[in-house]
Amino acid sequence: MTLKLKSSSISSIFLIFYSILMFPITIMFFMKNMSIIFEWVIFQLSSCSMTIMFILDPISLSFSNVVCLISGCVMLFSSSYMAHDPFLKRFTWLVMLFVLSMNLLVFIPSLPALLLGWDGLGIVSFALVIYYQNMKSLGAGLITVLANRIGDVMILISIGLLVLQGHWFIISMWDYHLAAWTGLTITLAAMTKSAQIPFSSWLPAAMAAPTPVSALVHSSTLVTAGIFLIIRFFPFLDTVSGFKPALLFISVLTLLMAGIGANYENDLKKIIALSTLSQLGVMMMSLGMGMPYLALFHLYTHALFKALLFLCAGMIIHNSSNTQDIRQMGSLFSQTPLTVACMNIANLSLCGAPFLSGFYSKDLILELSLNSPTNFIMILLIFLATGMTAAYSLRLSLCSLWSTAKNAPYHAKQEADPYVNWAVTTLSLAAIIGGFTLQNIFLMFNPCPFILPFWLKMLTMFVITLGLFMAFILWDTEYRMKKMSKTKFFFSTMWFLTPISAQPLTKFSMILGTNLMKSIDMGWLEILGGQGAAAMTSKISMMNQNLQIKSFNFFIAFILLASVLILYLMI
Repeated sequence: MTLKLKSSSISSIFLIFYSILMFPITIMFFMKNMSIIFEWVIFQLSSCSMTIMFILDPISLSFSNVVCLISGCVMLFSSSYMAHDPFLKRFTWLVMLFVLSMNLLVFIPSLPALLLGWDGLGIVSFALVIYYQNMKSLGAGLITVLANRIGDVMILISIGLLVLQGHWFIISMWDYHLAAWTGLTITLAAMTKSAQIPFSSWLPAAMAAPTPVSALVHSSTLVTAGIFLIIRFFPFLDTVSGFKPALLFISVLTLLMAGIGANYENDLKKIIALSTLSQLGVMMMSLGMGMPYLALFHLYTHALFKALLFLCAGMIIHNSSNTQDIRQMGSLFSQTPLTVACMNIANLSLCGAPFLSGFYSKDLILELSLNSPTNFIMILLIFLATGMTAAYSLRLSLCSLWSTAKNAPYHAKQEADPYVNWAVTTLSLAAIIGGFTLQNIFLMFNPCPFILPFWLKMLTMFVITLGLFMAFILWDTEYRMKKMSKTKFFFSTMWFLTPISAQPLTKFSMILGTNLMKSIDMGWLEILGGQGAAAMTSKISMMNQNLQIKSFNFFIAFILLASVLILYLMI
């Protein structure tokens, strides 16, 4: 009997093998702090040369390694999750294109060539979001692609501005008279990709994609592209005045908005999407404080536990009659022990529980924020959002894992699928040991120690514990359908960002379309078009006919009168 492998299984084996193969090379590059640049000059016009570059350095290699490890586990999970999908091969090709686009973005340090990966992510993400081909998916896909188009346009503008430097090599940027404008365009491009305020609404909408895609998009690929762009450009952007305070302000607002919104959300995947938005805010915040390597460290640890969280959520949805509402779930801890254990590891890591991967990066960022000369209100909001993270994580666990069974009693749950078990176990292991391993590598970049007082050192742990306590106290056991208040509507619609992003644009275009149809299609085009031309021709021909008849009558009468006059004169 021959074992026939699925396309998703083959791609997962390839990706994991690539990741394992690249790991020792990445470690070598880190240890020696090496950078290798390949440059291919396509053509040279005046002083501006068009080149394609590839860079191998610790950042690009480690990023590629993490992306491919997560993608491999996600594809392994897809072999089970998407098993009944008739178009599994198409799905596999799309995901592989997605991973390829991300790798292109990581390895290319030249802006025009970077568009290959940047636009590739945008196009393929649209194809994946609308994968289930219904009106809801199409709406979500359009919001995703239109928000990302703003970023693409900003990259194009920055390419145009950088013509003045005569090159587009990201690492060799220098200060010039349009540096502030270039910095603004690049920051806006990164904000659209990483869904910072006011471009946040597309991120929960993109949950219309299949769960394996969500695990990939919201952990290590699409949403982290913006963070990666700012990390690459950081030495240049750091010279632009006002860049860091503005980025800090926007990121803290995003962090707070996502944290509060997740406590009001009831859709399992959207809660995890909002937690992604909150962690993106943490990464942007560390960039706003001038700590790019720490942002990269948190990006890696977040990618590992967030992919695990999504895969566990996928299994929970699968085992809950395909419902995504946490109010319809319950009593999963006794029926799916492996999924629940892995989900708890991911949730605790997200909260920043000690000695899991999220703790090493998140705790360090928060401690450095206390150590750096930052505005007190900003610090207050950062710690409030950190408490919110613990609150919505516990709320999610209480509702879906440990509450009483609220779904159909006859629906059996099982964990007999080896594909899922292997994928989830691999990522769990990475989520436990990843932070400690990466910490030892990243501390080489920033070896200077800093000392905090004991009460500040314990502040993070206290805030997390307080968040957990508040969530436990405020948790509603009965879950009655409450009336929607204005406050709840404000927080659950991401501070009105969701309706503002979609409705005014739609309303404006609909009204404009109706007016144009009335004035042009049913108005001027009727007058100047086919019917107008026919009416005009008919009118002219009638006038001509009348003129001819009158002329004919006139001439007949004239001839008769002339004939009578001639006869009279002759007589």
